[in-house]
Amino acid sequence: MTTAEHVEPDIIGMRLAHRVMLRDLRRTAEVAQAISAGRVAATPRRTRALATYLELLAESVHHHHAAEDDILWPVIEKRAGGHIDLTELSDDHSVLDPKLARLREAARALATAPDSEDAAAALALQLAQLRDLLEEHIAEEERDVFPVILRYLSVGDWAEVEAQVRRNGRLSFELPRIADACTPEELATLKKTAGPVIVLMLAIVRRPYRRLERAIWA
Repeated sequence: MTTAEHVEPDIIGMRLAHRVMLRDLRRTAEVAQAISAGRVAATPRRTRALATYLELLAESVHHHHAAEDDILWPVIEKRAGGHIDLTELSDDHSVLDPKLARLREAARALATAPDSEDAAAALALQLAQLRDLLEEHIAEEERDVFPVILRYLSVGDWAEVEAQVRRNGRLSFELPRIADACTPEELATLKKTAGPVIVLMLAIVRRPYRRLERAIWA
C-alpha cells in the first residue's frame, strides 16, 4: 500500500481515554490537596465517595495500561517493530500497579478516618505522584506511539484493538466520564458511531455517576 492509499485509523478513543484519565487525576489531586489543607471539609460522605471514585479510577487506569501491554503493543510490534522501542513505556506500566495499590489504600484510610490529617496528606501525596507520572507518560506515548499507529496500523488492525479493549471496560464509569471530556462535535460523532444502545446506556448511567461527583465536588 502506498502512502497515498493509506487510510489512517481513527484514534479519537485513545485520545479521549488519555484526556479523561488526566482530567480525573488532576481534579481528584486538587480536591485531596484541598482536604489536606483544610479548604474543603473532610466529611464522611465526601471521603467515602472519593474512595469509591478512586477505586474505580484505579481500575480504569489498570485496564488501560494492561490493554496497551497485552493488546496494542503486540500489534505495534508486528506492524512496526523496527520503528519504535516500547521498552520505556512498558517499564512505566510496570510501576503503575503498585502505585495504584497505594492510592487505593490511602483513599480507604481517609474514608475510615476522615478527621485524620495524616491520612489526608498521604492521599494528596499519592495522587500528586500518580498525576505527575501519568502526565509525563501520556505525553511521551502520544508523541512517540500515535504517529506509529497512524502510519503502520490499518483501520482493521485498530478496529480489532478497540473491540478487544472494550470487552472488559466498566461502562457505567467510563461512558459518563468520556461524555464529559468530549467537545460537542466529538460527542455527536461518538453517538453516531456507537449507535442508539450506547446513547441509551449513557442516559442510564449518568445519574448515579453525577451523584457520586456531587458528593465529592459539591
